[in-house]
Amino acid sequence: MKLYSGAVCLFSHACRFVLREKDIDCDVVFDSDKQVEETVAELNPYGETPTLADRDLVLYDGIVVSEYLDERFPHPPLMPSDPTTRAKARVMMARLRRDWLDDVQSCMSSGAKLEKSLNRSLSDGLVAMSNHFTENKYVLGEDFSLVDAYLAVLLWRLPRLQVNLPRQGGGILDYGKRMFAKQEFQESLSAAEREMRAD
Repeated sequence: MKLYSGAVCLFSHACRFVLREKDIDCDVVFDSDKQVEETVAELNPYGETPTLADRDLVLYDGIVVSEYLDERFPHPPLMPSDPTTRAKARVMMARLRRDWLDDVQSCMSSGAKLEKSLNRSLSDGLVAMSNHFTENKYVLGEDFSLVDAYLAVLLWRLPRLQVNLPRQGGGILDYGKRMFAKQEFQESLSAAEREMRAD
């Protein structure tokens, strides 16, 4: 199994975090040269990372890859077992993606600065979520899930994005620190991602 990964792609990072959480033996190949880019272009019609090759199966789109890994390697489960809570988790991931993740990834890929409206949306939205983490360990309560993987990789990038949360965001910042302290999160980081918080 091979995961073709961008070095700073947040969707790739979430997939790498899932790989570590599940202790899956997978060859992670970063798109660091022309040959890897050409391989990804042959496998994926969009030529994007992450792209997962598992024998004859090729998958792309980070959330699709993450869910496949969770179902292919069911222990520990990273999605709720009941359909209602699982659907809620999928809605949360879809909202994260629609509201922030796609636009943040686009800015990071191009090197552009976040638009003021996106910066404010991120800051206000994360502050609004903050109280949840004073009473809950993870997004869905007491169990780590795929939603946490995507939220954690977003929070890791806040300094690079120049998003500074006010004091009212303390709950979500503390949650972020707990996520970053996880050995699996640290092992999921690329060298370029480590540099985002080097200072």
